[in-house]
Amino acid sequence: MPYYYGYYFDPTYILVIIGAVICLIASARVKTTFHKYNKVRSMSGMTGAQAAERILQSAGIYDVKVQHISGDLNDHYDPRNKTLSLSDSTYGSSSVAAVGVAAHECGHAIQHQQSYAPLNIRGALVPIVNFGSTISWPLILIGFFITSRTGDLLLNIGILCFSLAVLFQLVTLPVEFNASSRAVRILGETGILGEEELRGTKKVLSAAALTYVASAAAAILQLLRLLFLSGSRRDD
Repeated sequence: MPYYYGYYFDPTYILVIIGAVICLIASARVKTTFHKYNKVRSMSGMTGAQAAERILQSAGIYDVKVQHISGDLNDHYDPRNKTLSLSDSTYGSSSVAAVGVAAHECGHAIQHQQSYAPLNIRGALVPIVNFGSTISWPLILIGFFITSRTGDLLLNIGILCFSLAVLFQLVTLPVEFNASSRAVRILGETGILGEEELRGTKKVLSAAALTYVASAAAAILQLLRLLFLSGSRRDD
């Protein structure tokens, strides 16, 4: 590794920077797109909460609770207690963006009801990934500082644990894309949104999906960096 003016320079850090930039761009895009279509009121006048209730009922789901949570764009569906949480910007808003986000979360509830395979796989990975994420970086850092076989072993275990987080990110992609696809289809079939409104909703959900792609790309770049550093360590 090169040194400049007495400072250690790690060229692989550029991978982390690229990942961060990708995530920032994706985050900015989803916020801009959401706010644009959050100003467009749906013709039906239904709020995100009302749309969610109707979609769930049309899918024959009556045991999922729709609730309001504070914050913006932190909407989510929790399969553990069958709760669909809608944020301030979604729950009481009748905008095209809010209805689209609510429908997307309903898509997850429908996935859960139908035992959608990628969702089940992601759910099974959660406890493993949580544990792996907790211990991965301590093991990686300790492994780099210990110049012995023990250090190599700790480093490899740490990288393996981090790889589980990358796997989780990859499994999340089909789950999110499928939920968005379901949302657009259901909104059209139920007549909650018109054809022109659906175009705006698609743009909002596509922008949101790109944030997951960006997160997966950033995680992969970080994993590549760790593998490069591990390989350089062995060469030295």
